[in-house]
Amino acid sequence: MNWLQVFQDPNTQWILLGSMLLGLSSGVIGSFAYLRKQSLMGDALSHAALPGVCLAFMVTGSKSIFYFLIGAVLAGVLATFLISFITRHTRIKQDSALGIILSVFFGVGIVLLTQIQHSDLGNQSGLDKFLFGQAASMIQSDVYTMAIISAVLVGVCVLFFKEFKLLSFDAGFAKGIGLPVVLLDQFMMLLIVAAVVVGIQAVGVVLMAALLITPAVAARYWTEKLHVMIIISGLFGVLSGFSGTFVSTIAHNLPTGPLTVLAASCLFIFSVLFAPKRGVVSKLLLKWSVKKEWTNGTYGKKMREGKSI
Repeated sequence: MNWLQVFQDPNTQWILLGSMLLGLSSGVIGSFAYLRKQSLMGDALSHAALPGVCLAFMVTGSKSIFYFLIGAVLAGVLATFLISFITRHTRIKQDSALGIILSVFFGVGIVLLTQIQHSDLGNQSGLDKFLFGQAASMIQSDVYTMAIISAVLVGVCVLFFKEFKLLSFDAGFAKGIGLPVVLLDQFMMLLIVAAVVVGIQAVGVVLMAALLITPAVAARYWTEKLHVMIIISGLFGVLSGFSGTFVSTIAHNLPTGPLTVLAASCLFIFSVLFAPKRGVVSKLLLKWSVKKEWTNGTYGKKMREGKSI
C-alpha cells in the first residue's frame, strides 16, 4: 500500500495531528524547563501524574483526558509542593528530592494501576497503556482536547514570555523588581503538568520527559536567542511527532510514542554534529580553517622566514 493512501485514513490523520500538537506544546514549554536547569522536573512530574490519572479513573470510571488532567494536575501540584518543601526545610538537595518524589509517586501509581487491573473495570480501563503510550487509541475527541490544551500552553508562554525569560535567566533580579517568583515557578510547573498529561496517551509517563527536553536541547545548538530557540524547539517537536507517526504507520506493529522520542533523539544528534558554530563538524571546520590560515597565511610566511610576528 502506498504511504499516501495510508494517510488518507481518518484515524491516522487524527493520530498524526495529535502527535504534532503534542510535539509543539512539549517543545515550547520544555525550553523553559531546560533553561532553568530543571530537566529532571519533567521526569518527576510525568511519573507523579500516574497516581493522579489512576485516582481520576477510580473516582469517575471514565477514561477521559479531561478527568485525567484534573487528577494529574492535583498530583503534580502535590509533587511540586513536596519537592519544594523538602528542598527548603531539609539539607536534601533538589536533585535528590526529585528522585525521592519520582520514585514514591511512581510506586504509588503502579500499586493503584495494579489494583485497577484486578478490579471489575480492569479489562476496560487500558491504563497500563499509559506507561509507554498508545497513540493508536486516540480518537477525535482526544485530539480536540489536545488541540485546546496545546493552544493554551503556547498562548500562555507567549503571553508570559518576558516573565518566564527573566525567571529562567535571573530569578534574583525578578524577585528584586517585585515579580511573584514563587507563584510564577508554581505556574510554570502547572504548565509542565498539563503538557505531560497531554502526552501520556501518546508517549506514556516513562518517555514523556524525553519529549519535553530533547527538542529544547537540540534547538539550543542552533541559536543564542531565546525566542528563536523556542520556535525551533516547537518545530523540532512537530517534526518528531510527524516522523514518529509516519514510521509507525508505514512499519506495522511499531509504537508511535517511542518512535517519536527516537525521532527527537535523531534531531538532537544531527544538531550536535551539524549545527552552525556549536556543532562538532562546524567546530572542526573552523579549527581546520584557522590552522590552514595560520600555516599558509602571513603568519606562516613570517615564521618560515624567521621573522618575529
